[in-house]
Amino acid sequence: MFGIYIHWPFCLSKCPYCDFNSHVAKTINHADWRNAYGKELSYSATRTPDHLVSSIYFGGGTPSLMEPETVRFIIDEIQKNWRMANDVEITLEANPTSIEQQKFRDFKEAGINRVSVGVQALNDKDLTFLGRQHNAFEARKALDIAFETFEKVNFDLIYARPHQTPQAWEAELRKALSLAKAGHLSLYQLTIEQGTAFETMYKRGDFSIPDEELGGELYEMTGQIAADFGLEPYEVSNYARQGEESRHNLTYWRYEDYAGIGPGAHGRLTLNGQKFATRAHRAPQIWLEKVFKDGHGYHPDLPVSQEDRFVECLLMGLRLKEGIPVSKLETEGGADWRAFLNEKKMEQLERDGYLCLTDHHLSTSGAGRQRLNKILQDILK
Repeated sequence: MFGIYIHWPFCLSKCPYCDFNSHVAKTINHADWRNAYGKELSYSATRTPDHLVSSIYFGGGTPSLMEPETVRFIIDEIQKNWRMANDVEITLEANPTSIEQQKFRDFKEAGINRVSVGVQALNDKDLTFLGRQHNAFEARKALDIAFETFEKVNFDLIYARPHQTPQAWEAELRKALSLAKAGHLSLYQLTIEQGTAFETMYKRGDFSIPDEELGGELYEMTGQIAADFGLEPYEVSNYARQGEESRHNLTYWRYEDYAGIGPGAHGRLTLNGQKFATRAHRAPQIWLEKVFKDGHGYHPDLPVSQEDRFVECLLMGLRLKEGIPVSKLETEGGADWRAFLNEKKMEQLERDGYLCLTDHHLSTSGAGRQRLNKILQDILK
């Protein structure tokens, strides 16, 4: 698997919980941005000429604010520079405020075959709290357009919001699932991220969020309700019908190579047997100027040590229900990969039913994935 991530850094407004590289801009020169993406794609292709592209992902920001012509141009440039799988998955993130029927048809004609809609909540009070620009009616209307236009649709919801009870979340999630024909849902627990407006408000005491015990109860309930609608948890926060899993995100979780294109985009590339971390300049204008000057907007590559490769592989792969093949652990950590782990802790977690290590796989149980941060702290030396 080899994925290409395209970062569009612009939004209509900045959500208070968001720590992504997103910016509000009064004007955007779409022609300049098209040309810049083309240049950075060409540069990246010279480094990975033999890779077969299995997925393309337009993230942000709000990529549905892009002109369909820009999306078409980027997909065409990727086709010119790499071989593409016959069943390549091409995803575009969208917010309900930027979903229009004709524009979505244009995106489909440009090559998009999967959309991910940022609904986040289905009641107006919480949407206002989350800083969203749409209301619940607009969210449902946007989903209708997405389902009419695309075969594969994902939508996001955030739970464990202030004062949210298990009863309220169950009613909202069942309502969302009954409305949707989606084969994939991303259901995220609200967390307070560093540097966000919510961090300031939370420290000031403006609001509180459910404690760890209630958060755990909501998480378990989420999986049970999703299963009632035929959606299985294949990753910590993602649920899908068989065959509807996000191929691009699986590229990350399976620790495969991907190229990051655009301001602040990260990548992982294996070049001549060495894994490198790539990172582009974060500020949109600086990135744009650097691309036109140097042909790309990247900082110098950082080699990833074997220990870090193993740790990253573990951090990503144990999020998945399928776990990690032992052959992958050997590839990233070397023949002596067990030396990076605390064997006694591993044995105890296996006895407690949180971990399972066979001759072929290392995986977490459902209960283990719920406690993944603690498990990783315990097992890594």
